[in-house]
Amino acid sequence: MNNTGQPIDIPDRFPNDWKTKPTDRFILKWIKCNLSARITPRLLGARGLRPWMITLAASGLGTMAGAVFAFGPAWAASAMAACAQVLDGVDGQFARLTNAQSKAGAFWDSVLDRYADGALVIGLTVWIGRNVEAVPYWLLGLLGFLAVVGSGLISYSTARAECLAVDLGRPTLVSKGTRTFVVVVCGFLTVFSCYAAVIALLYLAVHTNLVIVGRLRRAHGSAGDAASQSARDPAGRHGDSPPRSGV
Repeated sequence: MNNTGQPIDIPDRFPNDWKTKPTDRFILKWIKCNLSARITPRLLGARGLRPWMITLAASGLGTMAGAVFAFGPAWAASAMAACAQVLDGVDGQFARLTNAQSKAGAFWDSVLDRYADGALVIGLTVWIGRNVEAVPYWLLGLLGFLAVVGSGLISYSTARAECLAVDLGRPTLVSKGTRTFVVVVCGFLTVFSCYAAVIALLYLAVHTNLVIVGRLRRAHGSAGDAASQSARDPAGRHGDSPPRSGV
């Protein structure tokens, strides 16, 4: 129902593009199509509701999940993180269905996601420190550092590459949706073994940074190819005229 009390026929008005974005991949796309999309239509009739409110709620819930991970049971934190991930897909869908998309909203979503992302990794690290004696503190600190930095750099490098038109190659299984999925599953599995949390932290620390190293190498190779092309055709960007030497 909309604000006038009339039913909204979403399939007719928005045939294909309201559930996901072109950049959504794999697990995140499945979550949005099968879970978030079941919630979003029910919110369309809510008076005064704005996409930024949903974004703030999703980020707040995700950040709280990190705190619960640090000081409470891992399964409860995983449940909260799963709900936050589903809600994180609702804000964009709601914005598209209500024609309320904006650059400010996209910026909010990207920035606030980093708070929830970082809180979850830190909470996971603290939980391991409290419950897994076999992992020395120096190693735990190193893995936690690599996981936080690597997770943040995945999003940053993606955005930076888009601004600079750098081709990063095929999408990887290391997006926020995948990272959260791994933490959530391993958090539930701590009911059976505390080492499930260690597996999640290792994944975050190792996989993310391997992808970043691969992206750096690819960007360096692209720069080398561009330099070679420029050397072969120094006047290519300006037709037949010689290159200018000024600043």
